Amino acid sequence: MKKLTTNFLVLLGFGLSVIAQDNNAFPVQVDLKNGTIEGLYDTHSGIQKYFGIPFAKPPVGELRWKAPQPLDDWNGIKETKEFGPRPVQAMVFGDMKSRSNGLSEDCLYLNVWTPAKHNEKDLPVLVYFYGGGNVAGDASEYRYDGESMAKKGIVVVTTNYRLNVFGNLAHPELTAEAPYKASGNYGQLDQNMALQWVRDNIAAFGGNPDQVTIAGESAGSIGVSVQMASPLSKDLIAGAIGESGAAISPTMAPVSLEEAEKQGVQFLESIGVKNIAALRKLSTREIYEKYNATQRFGFPMVVDGYLLPKTLPEIFASKQQAQVPLLVGWNSAEIPGMAFTQGPITKEAFVEKVKQNYPKKYEEVLELYPHGTPTEVEWAATNLASDNFIAYSTWKWFDLHRKNSDQPVYRYLYSKIRPPLRDQNLVSGLAGGTVERDSNAPQMPKAIGAPHAAEIEYAMGNLHLVDDYAWTADDYKASKTMQEFFANFIKTGNPNSDEVPNWDAAKPNESDPPVMVIDTKSGSSKAGNDARYNFLDKVYKN
Repeated sequence: MKKLTTNFLVLLGFGLSVIAQDNNAFPVQVDLKNGTIEGLYDTHSGIQKYFGIPFAKPPVGELRWKAPQPLDDWNGIKETKEFGPRPVQAMVFGDMKSRSNGLSEDCLYLNVWTPAKHNEKDLPVLVYFYGGGNVAGDASEYRYDGESMAKKGIVVVTTNYRLNVFGNLAHPELTAEAPYKASGNYGQLDQNMALQWVRDNIAAFGGNPDQVTIAGESAGSIGVSVQMASPLSKDLIAGAIGESGAAISPTMAPVSLEEAEKQGVQFLESIGVKNIAALRKLSTREIYEKYNATQRFGFPMVVDGYLLPKTLPEIFASKQQAQVPLLVGWNSAEIPGMAFTQGPITKEAFVEKVKQNYPKKYEEVLELYPHGTPTEVEWAATNLASDNFIAYSTWKWFDLHRKNSDQPVYRYLYSKIRPPLRDQNLVSGLAGGTVERDSNAPQMPKAIGAPHAAEIEYAMGNLHLVDDYAWTADDYKASKTMQEFFANFIKTGNPNSDEVPNWDAAKPNESDPPVMVIDTKSGSSKAGNDARYNFLDKVYKN
């Protein structure tokens, strides 16, 4: 009886919360290309919210592992007041906090926040892709919430896209049945379909379809780099923002169709399934369990001749990418130095690992990453780990676009160290959130910089929605600056205004380009360390 009472009280609390939200809102309807939807007009914020809007047919049954298909028209009014289901995924990153209505293969839904008043039009648009390694993530997460950015006069869209085995499986049989004779990249094609939906429908929300900026973090940033390179998407965007990540080796670079198909064949063999027809007959649960049992971290994206005709370096070098302004950067301590030393960070351990990893070039590496004092050693290990993980690939994207475009390119380094956690039973997770502390896990060193994904809630103005950390006035100051930079860029293609420090674009061949260091006190400085990236450029041969 006690359990039933507790459950009832929990449900009652949830119900009262929903009622409280609805008490501040009234229904509003919008006519879209395929039918009418009904969302909510929040009278406290002045923002209209439409959650769980379908943008493609459900990719289920025979549509599994096919490019997203256009929606059919519907009759009547479709309610869009709750987030749609998130893509099927395991708890790869247990620190992600979703507000979505469960998990489903039927996951192709997006969300819109708009400040547009009656008959207002041509507002700038932001389309945001979530991170999660293309194996996890959800457009409903608190840190991606669009209300704060909408209050700055921007129509905000967050969109789901397929993940893991459902989003990137390639196979010869799938290639044979596709009209464009390729397979894989379904998640990235979902992103493209969302951009097509925005082009066709965003004016109904007061947005300008010719002023769409795409943005994302980590795998979302990688998605931005892909859409910027793709002939399918490059004419659908007016600007791009990348936060830590590009689809350039060694960071989730696409492989050849032949290699992707080979991995798909091996996967089917490993789970004992004869062919794609048999795989399509399996339930979601069966595929989910079989995929997880292989312990694969997803499947790679593909140079498929359709979404991606060539690798990103090849596309950018030939100036075939979207010729739009780019704002791009990474964080000061993307991952801990222990990821490189594989144990305690000491000078001896660092030098030994450098010799193991760069046997012919170790002296050059040791010179590029100073390691004389304990503090220098910690930074050297952190920088080398972070560069190889994601900073170099993001730098290469920056470098390629500034040298192969006449559009402005702005580079940042996010450096704000997060405050302590409110609950000491929690620890910071890999995806920017928190997880329960494991008493058996090794003690992580104190953060010396901003880790991967730490900037998202700052950039989107959502510190107030993320209550894990004891935010201070300094955090809100850094957030105000970063959000202002982003909002200015979305509106004009330039992050500058009277409210923020001056930020110069990088010139094509500057050896020491300007970098905006975003912190409690933000300001521009010279890069100073691009020799590291020029060295890694030779290592990775991009």
